[in-house]
Amino acid sequence: MRFIDSNVFLHAFLKPRRILSDEERKVKDQSKIIIGRLEAGEEVYTTTVHLSEVLNIVESGLGLEKSLGFLAWVISTDNIMVSATAIEDYEGAIGTAKEEGISPNDAIAYNAMKSQDITEIYSFDKHFNQLKDIKRIME
Repeated sequence: MRFIDSNVFLHAFLKPRRILSDEERKVKDQSKIIIGRLEAGEEVYTTTVHLSEVLNIVESGLGLEKSLGFLAWVISTDNIMVSATAIEDYEGAIGTAKEEGISPNDAIAYNAMKSQDITEIYSFDKHFNQLKDIKRIME
């Protein structure tokens, strides 16, 4: 099982407001490939923090109905595991973020991965490259 970062969903589902560069187009296409794997049954893991990031951005960019549709899809899909994030997770993220030089939300993802023995993450966030015990997957 792999962790899935919020940016994969965002790159796959959001409609660009401008012409994308070749690199941006590649990221969007790769995101759609990953989502296709989810739709085919690949199991992934994420947290409520990362789900919330997607919902907020989808709602502001595409509207409430699209946001609710995305939420309904995630919670009704058996192969997308969503872990609840507690205040203790944020407390643990503070130390990890400082030690690793990553954002609190990236630290929550990293700590969640470690707690589940997950060593691979679908993400386009290069900050995960500095975490030596996980591998960032972009396709």
